[in-house]
Amino acid sequence: MSKKRIVVLTGAGISAESGIRTFRDGDGLWEEHRIEDVATPQAWQADPMFVWRFYQARRRQMLEVEPNPAHKALADLAARHDELTLITQNVDDLHERAGNTSTIHMHGQLKTLRCEESGRTEIRLEEHELIDEFLTCNCCAVAQRVRPDIVWFGEMPMYMEEIYAAVEACDIFLVVGSSGHVYPAAGLVNVAHSAGAKTILVNLEAPINADAFTEVHLGKAGEILPGILEQFR
Repeated sequence: MSKKRIVVLTGAGISAESGIRTFRDGDGLWEEHRIEDVATPQAWQADPMFVWRFYQARRRQMLEVEPNPAHKALADLAARHDELTLITQNVDDLHERAGNTSTIHMHGQLKTLRCEESGRTEIRLEEHELIDEFLTCNCCAVAQRVRPDIVWFGEMPMYMEEIYAAVEACDIFLVVGSSGHVYPAAGLVNVAHSAGAKTILVNLEAPINADAFTEVHLGKAGEILPGILEQFR
């Protein structure tokens, strides 16, 4: 099994178990806000201060939570398998703090901010960089305003060429904590299936695309994923 090429895709469910809320919870709001008001380019254009403060609060919250056993189990799996690609839809840094060194963040990251002029990103997590006032970049001769380094609804996810190449070449495609609602991530299982890969789902509840998987495990990822990964030793 150690020579198998494994691709893991994680979604909001794995981070929810660490205390980070997902907009798919309950009434569909994200921290009591409509997605249209905080997670679209139009929202940033209409009220950038409102959006900025929303993400600054998310950045501060991220530092208050810790990786759970599911994050740690995936870090251990990655340490044991050279042929493993970890892709996440999540914008937190819990995979990295659990020990993963090469996570692909297709929807961006909270720990980095992006210059609106140059597009360059910087890690900006110092205490004075978590304030509610706008920050400026360190890359331009005349410092420019930075924006959250997040892929908003209506924007193209990052690293898609690399992601598709990995999924098309994998032998095992494992999805952990994904609702199956957000594309193109939700369609990757079909790419893996077409490539002949074994597809495995670990989720609290059966998502909308559960039928696309050859193997389904329902429950909290932190409780059941470590045992499931034993088969890959």
